[in-house]
Amino acid sequence: MTNESKGMWLGLVGVAIFSLTLPFTRLAVAELNPVFVAFGRAVVAALCAIVLLWQTKAVRPTIPQWKSLLVTSLGVVVGFPLFSSVAMRYVPAAHGAIVLGILPLATALFGALRFGERPSAGFWLAALFGSGIVVWFALRQGGGSFHWADVALFAAVIAAAMGYAEGGRLSQTMGGQQVICWALVLSLPILLPLTIWLGWQYGVSASPKAWLGFAYVSLFSMFIGFFFWYKGLALGGIARVGQVQLLQPFMTLLGAALILDEVLDTTNLLFAVAVIAVVAVGRQMAVRRQPA
Repeated sequence: MTNESKGMWLGLVGVAIFSLTLPFTRLAVAELNPVFVAFGRAVVAALCAIVLLWQTKAVRPTIPQWKSLLVTSLGVVVGFPLFSSVAMRYVPAAHGAIVLGILPLATALFGALRFGERPSAGFWLAALFGSGIVVWFALRQGGGSFHWADVALFAAVIAAAMGYAEGGRLSQTMGGQQVICWALVLSLPILLPLTIWLGWQYGVSASPKAWLGFAYVSLFSMFIGFFFWYKGLALGGIARVGQVQLLQPFMTLLGAALILDEVLDTTNLLFAVAVIAVVAVGRQMAVRRQPA
């Protein structure tokens, strides 16, 4: 199996884990403050990261690596959880899933601008077409317009794409586990006191169901999923493996139906088939990569 194929499979596992983030986030923010959920999940994951770094006797990052880790942390540890948690307070997980469907295009764009990856014209056409499908789906579901919470979701897309591209590139030299672990540790001095204050201010009384949602986004969405995702990006390239994210909205739709009893109809499945076809086409298009 080639590195690109391995990267695609690892990326798919990461996407499968991430696909349940919105349904479980919606469970959590139904009873807990959304900012507490966003920052608290990072704190829990950071504590796990400290243990892992200590057990593996990880080498401290260099100064240039710390700079990249800061960008990664701002994107996937702070930005995406914050904006997506706020949005999930007001719109269904299924709605959020489709809006986040433009994430592969955004990730490829950040990879091209930041690291000199040069996708072919065919790749860009596939990415644009796939993203167009999911945007059309979102507009169709919203009666021709976006909810104001879509602004928060679009901000989440930008933050995640930035963190995915930066972390994926850094994983080529550090390894995916160390990238997310150090990014989490970097955020801990700021997020820990904020989380404690938010818990004190808004309370932490919630049902087991809400805490189950919080546990999933803390351990899987914020920690374990990145082991697969960043390793996949490092092996297969940011632009190419990022295309696997086109499947995430439809995995999320299924998760929302199973976890939240949100409606999953035939139209959703037809859109899923269309997106899978676009991913298959994009998978075959050339992407020139710069060495790390």
